[in-house]
Amino acid sequence: MASALARRARGSAAVLWGAARGFASVGSDIVSVAPGVSLQKARSWDEGVATKFSTTPLKDIFYGKKVVIFGLPGAYTGVCSQAHVPSYKNNIDKLKAKGIDSVICVAVNDPYVLNGWAEKLQAKDAIEFYGDFDGSFHKSLDLEIDLSAALLGRRSHRWSAFIDDGKIKSFNVEEAPSDFKVSSAEVILDQI
Repeated sequence: MASALARRARGSAAVLWGAARGFASVGSDIVSVAPGVSLQKARSWDEGVATKFSTTPLKDIFYGKKVVIFGLPGAYTGVCSQAHVPSYKNNIDKLKAKGIDSVICVAVNDPYVLNGWAEKLQAKDAIEFYGDFDGSFHKSLDLEIDLSAALLGRRSHRWSAFIDDGKIKSFNVEEAPSDFKVSSAEVILDQI
């Protein structure tokens, strides 16, 4: 197994997946790393029907924009609901002040579950939520993890990234899905 590069971010170890892994790394173009992958914007079932279950190509999400994206194991789970999403919701003004165009949350869930969760967290106005219903985005980034022991199946590691015009500028991955040390809004703010 290829080794990961580590660096310090606000006193916590941030894992930067290295180019030796053959997947996403700092300096990579995120669209090229996940060719042909699209995400599904959070929405109600009726909105899905009305849009003919449309998806959003990664190029439309990342090119020509400054984006902060964070991924998490799943909607309605502990750390995700209690800490990860709130850290971005509570820092949205600071992120926008640094020139960030979009703050995105992505999870291996369908867009309807993510829509309900975003509404419950009252975060839909601040954060864009996207589903990766089949895990193809996370698989392309080498961020897939088997959480069957927690009855979640194949999911995503907990992570965050700052992306400028498609280029990954910083990429932070937690060592364990329950960790919340390097993927918070506070850490990414220092990296922009």
